[in-house]
Amino acid sequence: MEIMEFLRSRRTFRRFEQCPVAPEILTEAVDAARIASCGNNRQTLKYIIVQSPESVAAIQPLVHWAASLPPEQGCPKPDEQPVAFIAVLQDERLPGCSDTDVGLALGSLTAAAWAHGVGSCMMGSIDRPALTRLLDLPEGITLRYMVALGYPNHHSHLVTAQNGDTKYYLDDARDYCVPKRPMEEVLLKTL
Repeated sequence: MEIMEFLRSRRTFRRFEQCPVAPEILTEAVDAARIASCGNNRQTLKYIIVQSPESVAAIQPLVHWAASLPPEQGCPKPDEQPVAFIAVLQDERLPGCSDTDVGLALGSLTAAAWAHGVGSCMMGSIDRPALTRLLDLPEGITLRYMVALGYPNHHSHLVTAQNGDTKYYLDDARDYCVPKRPMEEVLLKTL
């Protein structure tokens, strides 16, 4: 697949088939995050793969889905929930923690998963105190994001933003429409 086609198809997914993702794919996604560029090569991020059905079920009520949609549309139903999570953690004991490094790692992680057809949803609206306890994080390790993973059971596609409205929505087939500003609006000039 050509790179721009790959990037256009790697969208956020919030409804998943109920079949497990191979552990090797999840480990490869973490490996992609591990080797991502980071400022001064600091490598301050750590990860936890959550794949047992019991642990995934315990995490589900502690994450919040699709703030732009009504809950009945944006939240996965019980037979649509993710089959795995990856916790993205910051080791505060190491110098030079950076939001940019977290973003680069998340992009690499989700792209590596999508290369295997595994969809993802990066989740920052989460119950950090409860998840920190559930994941039994040691002192100095801070939970930054949870990434929900699974094989998507819906489509998600790009549409052109109309009148500056960038809120995503569902079409009649319950597929996600993701408005993006047109190139002429974001590329100010070429010098």
